[in-house]
Amino acid sequence: MRNGVMFQSFEWYMEDNGNFYKDLIARAQEMKQLGFDSIWLPPVFKGTGTNDVGYGTYDLYDLGEFDQNGSLRTKYGTKEELLTLIDTLHAEDILAYMDVVLNHKAGADYTERFYATEVDQNNRIQEISESHEIEAWTGFDFPGRNGKYSDFKWNHTHFSGVDYDSLENKSGVFRIDGENKGWSYGVSGEHGNFDYLMNADIDHANPEVREELLRWTDWFVNETNPDGFRLDAVKHIDDQFLNTYSSYIEENYPGLYLFAEYWESNLGNISDFLERTNFQIDVFDVPLHFNLFAAANNEGYDLRKIFDNTVVQHHPMEAVTFVDNHDSQPGQSLESWIGRHFKERAYALILLREAGYPCVFAGDYYGIQNGDYPQEDLAYDINRLLEVRANYAYGEQRDFFQDEQAIGWARMGDPDNGHDGLLAVTVSMHSQADIEMDFGPEHAGCKFVDYLDRNSGYEVILNEDGHGSFPVKAGSVSCWISQISEDSEDQDTELKGLDER
Repeated sequence: MRNGVMFQSFEWYMEDNGNFYKDLIARAQEMKQLGFDSIWLPPVFKGTGTNDVGYGTYDLYDLGEFDQNGSLRTKYGTKEELLTLIDTLHAEDILAYMDVVLNHKAGADYTERFYATEVDQNNRIQEISESHEIEAWTGFDFPGRNGKYSDFKWNHTHFSGVDYDSLENKSGVFRIDGENKGWSYGVSGEHGNFDYLMNADIDHANPEVREELLRWTDWFVNETNPDGFRLDAVKHIDDQFLNTYSSYIEENYPGLYLFAEYWESNLGNISDFLERTNFQIDVFDVPLHFNLFAAANNEGYDLRKIFDNTVVQHHPMEAVTFVDNHDSQPGQSLESWIGRHFKERAYALILLREAGYPCVFAGDYYGIQNGDYPQEDLAYDINRLLEVRANYAYGEQRDFFQDEQAIGWARMGDPDNGHDGLLAVTVSMHSQADIEMDFGPEHAGCKFVDYLDRNSGYEVILNEDGHGSFPVKAGSVSCWISQISEDSEDQDTELKGLDER
């Protein structure tokens, strides 16, 4: 069985042409051959318009089927094309992960008047006004859908906050007042209380809301046959609701994979979230992303610390590792882009390790063509690392982190499952280095070559104790492989062929 890799199939500045689903259908077979076992799709719901990436969610029941907010399709295509895509992925034995936005709603159909209290934007528990009447966009009746699939209508009682008062033409953060209203307690403590993020903030303590979101989940799973949900913005969603939600998924849809975006560099806060939600939801390793970002921007970075205080180090079974994504790419509010000079090394640090479920970003793989910050593609570099992961990165991992400027690790293979080759990975900062590794005396005399051809014509031969010195050039990565099985050679030929097309 091959190592799994997730592919984030979208980036922020993709064209608004409605061809996304069709393009991905055409690439499905290639994606499987490259080694991707799952595809993370963008939010598939009707947003505020076709130029909406999907996080301004308007109607969760409209997957590109109804004429609402100016179009029938979403940015990515129609419902029919989406369902064809999922069927195509499944035919290639690729899992389809859906991006689910349950934190807020946008693009309301009408305004309502109600009482609210303005709070300090930097300290949401600090009131800066008396309770007073405001007017805000909180009414959702979805006239284009006309009650198909659900007759639930959203109003201000289903939300906890908004960011604009139409009566006063004033922006701010307004906490909606009323019986049993207020910010959720089970959220991030940033800004005093980080329940409110954007748009009309969903009140997950409201019984009607909770029932509706579970009802929608039943419909969505039965309608699309997904394999997992990526839950958006969970640091702003009450953890009691998330516990209820994840338990409901486990009970009714066992095997549906849940993973979440908790954008937080502090491992302690992420660990608290994992504990509060009973480790039922995996998380993206944002602390590792920031370690990679720090290394990319500091030639003196101590590589021995690259995994310190990360999810993959402390909670390896719950870690989804990544290099960059749509939030960190240039021009976005959470921009923390890892430069091209370090990108290959960063991907080696997630793709070739034993722990973590690595995710490759479309903006890295295909590049970014639109927007103000175009980026060239890294398909060739990533493909080579995918080949190494698919064919050689198996078995026990031994770390050799002796030098702050260069680190290495060994993978001992998994002969019981047909992966008997050995792998040594070396990664450096601004200095070249030789890294001593111990494979054990049972591997004495084993020869290694650099799969990435950074040390062409050079062999490493283990001594009688199974020790070897593995070089790496300055600012580079090398993947030293031992003997290659016949099956692996066949796999490599297939994968290399894709590079040459």
